[in-house]
Amino acid sequence: MLIIHCPNCGERHYTEFRYGGDANRKRPAHGSGGLAEWHDHVFVFDNPKGAHREYWQHVLGCRDWLVLERDTATNTPGVVRLARDEVAQR
Repeated sequence: MLIIHCPNCGERHYTEFRYGGDANRKRPAHGSGGLAEWHDHVFVFDNPKGAHREYWQHVLGCRDWLVLERDTATNTPGVVRLARDEVAQR
């Protein structure tokens, strides 16, 4: 069972969240790129084993987007940050 620590709401069961994709991938800019580039961004992805950064949205709580560091081999959660804070640091 995966327990995610939401910075706003505290520890919650993963069923309150929705997976939002790989946080390491760069999304194509709006209005740029062709259909093939968007297709690859949405549908073609790696399935890494081990440490991974992922977007999750707390849909049954504060509705904020989070960046969760998780070990996909053991399903162990790590550091959780608000996604807006991650973007501001770039």
